[in-house]
Amino acid sequence: MDKNNLEYIVFGGGCFWCVESCFNMLKGVHEAVSGYSGGTVDNPTYEAVCTGETGHAEVVQIAYDPKIISYEQLMEVFFFLHDPTQLNRQGNDIGTQYRSVIFYNDETEKKKAEDAVKKSEASGKWAGKYVTEITKLEKFWPAETYHQGYYSANPNTPYCSAVVGPKIQKFRKYFGEKGWLEE
Repeated sequence: MDKNNLEYIVFGGGCFWCVESCFNMLKGVHEAVSGYSGGTVDNPTYEAVCTGETGHAEVVQIAYDPKIISYEQLMEVFFFLHDPTQLNRQGNDIGTQYRSVIFYNDETEKKKAEDAVKKSEASGKWAGKYVTEITKLEKFWPAETYHQGYYSANPNTPYCSAVVGPKIQKFRKYFGEKGWLEE
């Protein structure tokens, strides 16, 4: 992987523990980092974001090599991992911090994000109208260290075993069969 030519994408699809774990398994992804974006407070903390008062979403910043994995492939994974028809929630995780959101860097990425939403919505994978926000990225704040690689370090916690683990198994099966996962 050519680390000098990495591109970055930031999006939120519910709890960042699920999203980060899966993206870190993909070929062409250098790193997926849990964090916060879209809020009004500098240097947000997990505790503050959980109140819903900062305006931040739990997000993942993905550094990827576009020669190995495309923006469009990353969008396919994004829409696989969460239900983009649920407003401000994913399953039992409720609040604006769990919203479906794609942060773009420039107009080209904005267009790609809009196209990805239309394509996924037209696929019929999820019943209902998509509520995914498409928003200009202002700032990405990495989450606290203990959130990075959380599932790998804590697979037996109740939330991880009940929510994250099954999602990862489904992800591994589907994208493993497509040949998109690292060995």
